[in-house]
Parts: sequence; C-alpha cells; structure tokens
Amino acid sequence: MRNLIDITDLSIEELDGLIHTALDIIEKPEEYAEKCKGKKLATLFFEPSTRTRLSFEAAMLELGGSVLGFSEANSSSAAKGESVADTAKIVSCYADIIAMRSPKEGAALVAANNATIPVINAGDGGHCHPTQTLADLLTIYREKGRFDNLTVGLCGDLKYGRTVHSLIAALSRYKNVKLVLISPKELRLPDYLKTKIIEKFQMECVETASLEDAIPELDVLYMTRIQRERFEDKDEYERLKDSYVLTTDKLEAAKQDMIILHPLPRVNEISVKVDDDPRAAYFRQALNGKYMRMALILKLLDEAKKSGTHAKPFECQDVIFDEHPCNNARCITQTEQELRHVCKRTEDGELCCVYCEHKVN
Repeated sequence: MRNLIDITDLSIEELDGLIHTALDIIEKPEEYAEKCKGKKLATLFFEPSTRTRLSFEAAMLELGGSVLGFSEANSSSAAKGESVADTAKIVSCYADIIAMRSPKEGAALVAANNATIPVINAGDGGHCHPTQTLADLLTIYREKGRFDNLTVGLCGDLKYGRTVHSLIAALSRYKNVKLVLISPKELRLPDYLKTKIIEKFQMECVETASLEDAIPELDVLYMTRIQRERFEDKDEYERLKDSYVLTTDKLEAAKQDMIILHPLPRVNEISVKVDDDPRAAYFRQALNGKYMRMALILKLLDEAKKSGTHAKPFECQDVIFDEHPCNNARCITQTEQELRHVCKRTEDGELCCVYCEHKVN
C-alpha cells in the first residue's frame, strides 16, 4: 500500500502522471464527479490550516466522496494524550484515506506505519510538505511549460520552510535547475538538505542575503513567510520577520515572464499591490493544489484497492534502533508514547533520524 510522506516517494514518471491527471480533471471535471463515490477522506489536522485542509476537502467532495475529521488538536483525543499511532489505527476503522498535518516532524511517517489505509503528509512541522509541492509543480508547468533549465529563487524562511524543502527535492529530478537561496544567515537551508539533495544531485546553487541582487536572473521566485510558530525564541522572530518584502518597485528589475509563487498564507512579505501583476501566480497556485490533490487521492485509492488494505510494517534498510536518540525538539520521537528511536547512516557517513532527518549525536 502506498503513502505519500515525502515528495521523493513519487518517481518522476509518477509526478508526470499526476500532472497529466490534474490537467485532465481541469479539462473534463464532469468525468471525475463520482470517481470516489462511497469513499471517505479523514482530515487529521493537529495544526491550523486553510488552503491545505479546505483543498483536500474540496478535492474529495468534487470526486464524489465525503470528508470527516478535525481541524485542531484540541478537538481530538490528542488533547487527552492519545498518540499519533493510536489515532491512525482508530481512524483506519472509519475512513478510506488520511490527510494529516502535525507540528511534529515525522508524525506522518508514524501514522503511515500504524494505519491500514493510505496516509498523505499534509505537512509535518518544518520537515516537508509534499502536496504543496504538487501544487507548485503543476503551477510551474502551466505557467512556464517546463521544469528543465530554470533558475528558481527561494526567498525567506529556508530553515523551517517545509514547502521549500519539498520543492528542492522535487526540482532535483530535473535538468539544469539552478537554485538561488535568499535568506538571512539565521534562516539558511539546513545542512542535511544541502548534503542529501543539492550536493548529491550536483545542483547549481548560490546563497545570498539580497533579494534585489538575485531577482533579475530568476525564472521563478518562491516567496515564503517568516513563520512565527516555528521559532522557540520570539525575539529572534521579531528581529527577522520583515527581512524581505516584495514590492512593485523591486519587480521592475525582474524578467517579464518570471512567475511569483507563495505557499500562503502571506503576512507582509508580498505587497498587495503585486497581486495585480500578471506574474503573480500564487492564487492560481492555490487552485492548482486542489487539482493535484484530486489526482493524488485517485492514485492512492486505486493502488490501495489493487494491493489490499493491510499496511506493511515499517521497513528501512540499514537502520539502527534505540542506540542514538534524536535531540531535535520538534521530532515526533520527543512526544510519541513508547516510539522507538530509529536512525540510519547517510551517504556521507553521518547518522540521521529516520523521522525528521536531523543528524543525531
């Protein structure tokens, strides 16, 4: 049975297939109106969400299915101390597929290891957000017509920005993609991602603190907000929150066919005056997310039907159990009841947590 925990769970051929299905849904929505009749999607959102949760719900409803779930941890048994593992087991009794968001990194993997139905990671802390990346890819394809030979600027919170992490992993599959990482030094891309993806796939990459210097060469500008909820030090957040603000003046130096993406919500990092610029694609991007989630739900339900409903036990080659606890405060291992610590050795010989991918001591 297939789950989607990380964007790399999907091959490039599968990504192309999802895009093809999404484009077909856009062209012929009536042919998909009852594809999920009788099926139920459980939305387990332990963290606030507007676009992701509602787009999942809209996707399932437009496929003819139904939706159940919760939109905050306090309205679930998590408020009573129930573990993610037990929640996944229980919800498997009531639904056919799960979309889950959690502030804990690795929570979706724990759910997938315990559910007997497919699990979709709708965002796990600052780790990754694969379905947002599906929305990003469809938008880039519809706006630019290609993935190869692009210069992509990623601006803002690159340290905690799970959407950025997943997008970089997806773009590493394509040829001649240059990354321009724009952030203050405190919010630079984590080293494990540089090693795991950028260096491994030999992606051309530059780091800069200046949006103004970077913008003239970009084909895609991916803006992100500085995320208050990811900071343990609120003073640091206040100091960094206004690091980048995209304005119409700054866009004068950009290419006429550059596109502006943003996973949303925005705070003040994109002026509302930019919304009228035809290069602003972020609201079209939000709509594209619904179509790609429709395509993904269809794919995972179809594969579950073919393979049966029983989940395979957690398997990972060359893992080490319980010898090296993860010290990442945001990792699910810090809070999940009796969860075993699992780590694996990376290609460069470092040990990292299987759940959150941070290095362990």
